[in-house]
Amino acid sequence: MQRPIIVFDLDGTLIDTAPDLLASLNHSLAAGDLPAVDEIGFKRFVGQGGRVMIERAYAARQKALASDEHDRLLQLFLDHYTASIPGKSRPYPGVLKAIARFEEAGYALAVCTNKYEANSLALIAALGLTRHFTAIAGQDTFPFRKPDPRHLLRTIELAGGDPERAVMVGDSQTDIDTAKAAGIPVVAVDFGYTDRHVREFEPSAIISHFDELTLGLAERLIAAARSARQKP
Repeated sequence: MQRPIIVFDLDGTLIDTAPDLLASLNHSLAAGDLPAVDEIGFKRFVGQGGRVMIERAYAARQKALASDEHDRLLQLFLDHYTASIPGKSRPYPGVLKAIARFEEAGYALAVCTNKYEANSLALIAALGLTRHFTAIAGQDTFPFRKPDPRHLLRTIELAGGDPERAVMVGDSQTDIDTAKAAGIPVVAVDFGYTDRHVREFEPSAIISHFDELTLGLAERLIAAARSARQKP
């Protein structure tokens, strides 16, 4: 039987990976003779994986980036990041208690991220969290990725979850757009990696701490989505 499900984004939602992503980005940019990015600038570039971060950093400096150089810098980024896992990355406050709440209530839990699958699995394993998730889908798990709604829907399917009793939790416009396109309610955290406040993207709900991700909130969002689907 399909179970209700909570699907989490990873970076900036479940896990604060900013220190390690920033270090790896700057490692690759240094190899391209670009100045380092600071913590504030980092939020402008993160969201769709290392390749896009590098591309955005070059675009911000109006510097051309050839395809082969892009590939080289991405590999440097990935090598540096992989070697440091888990580095300074840690779950956000309240994550473990939230996971326990939903597990005890019979929910399936999954991760749908634009981080590469291998790095996602390695990070989650290094933090001792693997046993909590029935599916972990990265940007290369399927032939499509967020904001394509199929990334989220296939993750739910892989996890054995019920798409009509699902909630997405994310930190960015990409997550919110993905969930909306899939017809799934979305909770946005307001402490993640975006340079615009998540309210601008009109999620179903906004939380500032995982203590606010309650069973009651999930059930209200699922009920509201069901009611919206039933309207003629």
